[in-house]
Amino acid sequence: MTEKNGETNNKQLYALLNVSPEASDEEIRKAYRQWAQVYHPDKHQSPHMKDIATENFQRVCEAYEILTDENKRIIYDIYGMEGLISGLELGPKLEKVDEIKEELEKLKRQREKEKSEPNIRSSGSILANLSWPDLLDGDGFMRGMAMATEVQSQISKHTSLDIGGNLAVNERSGGGAATAVLRHQVSSVSSVELMGSMGLQSLVGIQTSRQLSVHSTASLGITASLRDGSMNLLNTWSRQLSETSNGNVFSSAFIFYIQLSLGEESSIGIGWRKKEQKVSASGGIKIGTSSFGATANFTRFFSSKSHGRIAGTVGSDALALEIGGGRKISKFSTIRMLYSIGVQGLIWKFELHRGGQKLVIPAAAGQLLSREKMQPKDGRSSIGLGAEYGIPAGVAGGKGDGGVAGKLRKGFAILLSHHLNPVFATGAFVVPISLYFTLKNFVFKPYYIRWEKQKSLENLEKTKNQVEESIAAAMKAQQLLQNVANRKKIKQEELGGLVVVQALYGSQKALLNRHRSDETGDGVPSQIIDITVPLNFLVTDSGKLKLHEGVKKSGIMGSCDPCPGEPKQLYVKYTYDANIHEVTVGDYDELLIPQESHKV
Repeated sequence: MTEKNGETNNKQLYALLNVSPEASDEEIRKAYRQWAQVYHPDKHQSPHMKDIATENFQRVCEAYEILTDENKRIIYDIYGMEGLISGLELGPKLEKVDEIKEELEKLKRQREKEKSEPNIRSSGSILANLSWPDLLDGDGFMRGMAMATEVQSQISKHTSLDIGGNLAVNERSGGGAATAVLRHQVSSVSSVELMGSMGLQSLVGIQTSRQLSVHSTASLGITASLRDGSMNLLNTWSRQLSETSNGNVFSSAFIFYIQLSLGEESSIGIGWRKKEQKVSASGGIKIGTSSFGATANFTRFFSSKSHGRIAGTVGSDALALEIGGGRKISKFSTIRMLYSIGVQGLIWKFELHRGGQKLVIPAAAGQLLSREKMQPKDGRSSIGLGAEYGIPAGVAGGKGDGGVAGKLRKGFAILLSHHLNPVFATGAFVVPISLYFTLKNFVFKPYYIRWEKQKSLENLEKTKNQVEESIAAAMKAQQLLQNVANRKKIKQEELGGLVVVQALYGSQKALLNRHRSDETGDGVPSQIIDITVPLNFLVTDSGKLKLHEGVKKSGIMGSCDPCPGEPKQLYVKYTYDANIHEVTVGDYDELLIPQESHKV
């Protein structure tokens, strides 16, 4: 079975008959009759051709039998051929469609119950604060360190408990705190949180959040200090002002928020956040009774693996500009380097993120991030988290951790100089960047290309025999399509209609370099199969060709998978109305030709 995004592909039989997964029984019967006219053994006299026809006719009959049986089709659509072969573990034999659906519903409810069972997730961070000037003065390299951890337990389907703590040491001072947050989802649009914290700031509090509309959210919280009894009231309102979507894929949004905090240190904050596929930006202003501050940051995603970032902070106790970038080094790990210049000097920051994305609020340059708290995984902040940085609940953090049971962030900041020397500042910025691009272009990139090529060659060698057998079977199937395909081609040429000149299916990389020979230098297959004949056969009398969405092209009669495990595309060159057309589509994308936009 082939796979897409880790899921079994259950559409091969539809591709074989060239019908849509939503095709009616009548459409399936019509397609079956078309293929039976070509592959029925009685239509061939040569023993060799009769054997080829028999083999492929059995495939067509099997597809027809499964897709016209209502029970089998439901099972196939959900579980694929494995479900049919293994008897489908749905309990006793089920004869009615309603019985199958009922059993599937039971399995669905069971899976939902399993998801709601208590589970535990952990996350943590370690941050070291280093000083180059102190090392030169003989005072030691380490200025401080902070560690934080959080354990989240899903008590029930709607209730979770977060228990966390943090410790921080900065030169000769330090402190710590332990926090517990009990969160309950009252309904689909509202939740309530109870919080208690013990340490330098011992607090208790409650916060409630409610989704006022599809794009509007509000929260109200109150905290009380166990030391002096002071109270703090926090009110936040956020509104998503715009949204653009492409199908079911979210592409951009603009969020605006207002936050009011009343207490010993009252403040008001306003801010915004815009996120698109390639760009993310945010900014905010917070004005308090004895302080003010403003922050802004811009992140540009150059690819799915790398990004650049620039951020600025200005306020009563901070003035800094931060520039840097990061790169994804594995499925769950990202490294990041940042360069900060401000009133507290020049600083290098290095970060390693393991497991999911997490918003890190920039601290004042050179300061230890001892005030950092852990974000809940559903994107809502704990009591007082947003208030400290002027970012409201539901706006500060992203969702989820990518399915990882735990996540960890490690980082360290190196103070390079207390003084803003222009020459030193320029060198501290240019040298790391130059070193990065030098190592990337002359060390890491060549190594990665060699490693990727070696891995691809090993995969090719491993599947070489299987691919050769599949291609041989596909070529045999094409032999029986040849006569009908030629007749259709001649008819379309006379009418000035659709004629497929070349159709190549296989590896994306191989298609980009299709000027190479059919065999690579090491004797392995070229990862491409020519399916010009099958596509000409599938051209209708009206001069149109359609390959359905969600169905792999390897399932087409006369085709196969020439490179298992590799991303694939289909390239088609065709003539229509005496004009040359070209189009390339993904393995699961719909192909509908002719189209004016394909004209060369």
